[in-house]
Amino acid sequence: MSFAARHWYRLSPVSIALYPVSLVFRFLVFLRRYLYRTGVMSRHRLRVPVIVVGDLTVGGTGKTPLILALAGVLRLRGLRPGIVSRGYGGAHPGPCSVSAEDDARRAGDEPLLLAQRSGCPVWVGASRVAAARALLAAHGDCDVILCDDGLQHYGLQRDLEIALEDERGHGNGLLLPAGPLREPAGRRVDATVVNGPEPRPGTYRMRLRPSGFFWVGDAARPVARSELLGKRLHAVAGIGNPDRFFADLSRMGLAFTAHPFPDHHRFGPADLEFPDCDLVLMTEKDAVKCRQFGRRDLVVARVDAELDPALTELILKRIHGRASA
Repeated sequence: MSFAARHWYRLSPVSIALYPVSLVFRFLVFLRRYLYRTGVMSRHRLRVPVIVVGDLTVGGTGKTPLILALAGVLRLRGLRPGIVSRGYGGAHPGPCSVSAEDDARRAGDEPLLLAQRSGCPVWVGASRVAAARALLAAHGDCDVILCDDGLQHYGLQRDLEIALEDERGHGNGLLLPAGPLREPAGRRVDATVVNGPEPRPGTYRMRLRPSGFFWVGDAARPVARSELLGKRLHAVAGIGNPDRFFADLSRMGLAFTAHPFPDHHRFGPADLEFPDCDLVLMTEKDAVKCRQFGRRDLVVARVDAELDPALTELILKRIHGRASA
């Protein structure tokens, strides 16, 4: 467990000591929202509906699988979504497009994964507005924008806000740096999606379902679970909540040695050198950064999000009505 997690998800001497700083952060959040709502800071409206997916807490809740699921649902309903993201961890300031063959060091790990699996155009940039406009200029048939991790980026006018949370909830309920909240827990959104436990009244449920193992570097080649049993397995996870990944592997009956890394960790070959190791298991987000290593002992565990049908109906109703969030 990271230092932050040790005090963000409980009241500790550290979180209590940082509480005065969190009050300053809270005021700055309020001030920024006020400036946008009063028009002092500009908000930009696109020609197509915008669905923003984010979280009120620091990440690791499952936004990327949710974006992929939403893109799939919209495509099945005959829409042509595009995806914009900041491209965290990437070197390019953008706006620029991301292809399935791109390098995670340029585009960022999450946008690259979205480009590989969504079947949608993906653009990244420090400015979500600029990235969205560039995407629409390049893809004139796009009729809805999915904005990844954009809840706090008020410059882009949105038609629907979706906040995602997991079993950790809002932790100790305090704002950064005393707690995990980026904004107050009472901040209103159009839909709250709960990844994991039973949803509260008024929220929507999302389940992450394992959808198989595949060789890193050759996503078309599946790995049967029986091929993993009895092997000396090591599992790495450079995501916001690595414990969830390790728990999922354990529920599949796999025995392994766990190696958590910081979120968005830029893996190098030396990070994956373990004694007494037959295979290394990893998340999809980590696999896109390791495929160029040329190793034949890396296995990616793929997951898919299963959405509440009521959430799909809300989204379709909102974007066709275009009632602003």
